[in-house]
Amino acid sequence: MTTSEAIAYCNKITKEHSSTFYLGSRLFGPQERKAVAVVYAVCRSGDDAVDEVSSAQMSAANLSIWWRHIENAYAQTPDPNEPLELGLAWVLENYDVPRAAFEELYLGLASDISGQCIQTMDELMLYCRRVAGVIGLLISPIAGYRGGEATLEHALALGNAMQLTNILRDVGEDLSRNRCYLPKERLEYYKIDLDALRRGEVSENYIALLEELSDLAHKLYRSGWQGIPKLKGVAATAVGVAALNYEGILHKLRQNGYNNLTERAHLKTYERIALIPKAFYSVYGSAL
Repeated sequence: MTTSEAIAYCNKITKEHSSTFYLGSRLFGPQERKAVAVVYAVCRSGDDAVDEVSSAQMSAANLSIWWRHIENAYAQTPDPNEPLELGLAWVLENYDVPRAAFEELYLGLASDISGQCIQTMDELMLYCRRVAGVIGLLISPIAGYRGGEATLEHALALGNAMQLTNILRDVGEDLSRNRCYLPKERLEYYKIDLDALRRGEVSENYIALLEELSDLAHKLYRSGWQGIPKLKGVAATAVGVAALNYEGILHKLRQNGYNNLTERAHLKTYERIALIPKAFYSVYGSAL
């Protein structure tokens, strides 16, 4: 397999599994577009390694294989028959993508296998950082940025906001798979019974919890937006499009009466496309 074929494979995964991320990635320059598609595909394959099998033992074995792909890429010894290794090795030849971010992602994915319930808000935010916040650390070196560590902290906040959005969108789906990412302490505070949620009951107390977590997500988006203009070139608009798309899911959730138990909040294609000029203005409007 050639490097070009490996990159095409990664791009196909990105297009099939995340229309929101794929749309944003199209606004990058040609080489950067390929690199972010590879990074997304590698991260997505780790998620699938854990989720797309029926037992914890198989998940753990798959995750070990996934991590070996990462190690081979960083060692610049990719298996010529493994597109993820070839693609990531190519990315690492061109960009200084931190291995530590993949290590954090590995820990986040491993926590899904253990099936441990999230107890506190601090645990929730650590989980968000590990499975999504670090994506900002993986993408920023590809995009190019100014502002040093402060910009990276804003990138982490944006990734945390996106993952929190995913969690709020997918409560019903997660419960059907015997998972719940809503912190136990908040469920107890609002006197929410998981069995009632499994029955699809959207109570006033449940809405209050979702509003609390939605407010936190919006706060994280505001922090994330402080770093987006620090990205170089069209990367700022690309990431801005993704941010607006994800935040739009929160608005849809509210429009759906916070029913994330039997409905899935999502934006239609025309709604996502309409956010492109808004993202451009949000990044560059003050300079026009």
